[in-house]
Amino acid sequence: MAEQLFGEERIKELLKEAVLEAPSERRDLFYEVMAEVIEDFAMANAIEEGINTDSVSEDEVLKAL
Repeated sequence: MAEQLFGEERIKELLKEAVLEAPSERRDLFYEVMAEVIEDFAMANAIEEGINTDSVSEDEVLKAL
């Protein structure tokens, strides 16, 4: 069995530190991750809305486009 390098409290501390420092140190990466999260929520909402609405034919979709 592998020896534990960090205790649970130390891991929590390091994770909190990383989460707090990431936006200031890597703004580009932080914004990219946040954009992905927002897009995922939007897609989930669109899927949910699509499930709860009536289906349309492919012709109706193409007409709308």
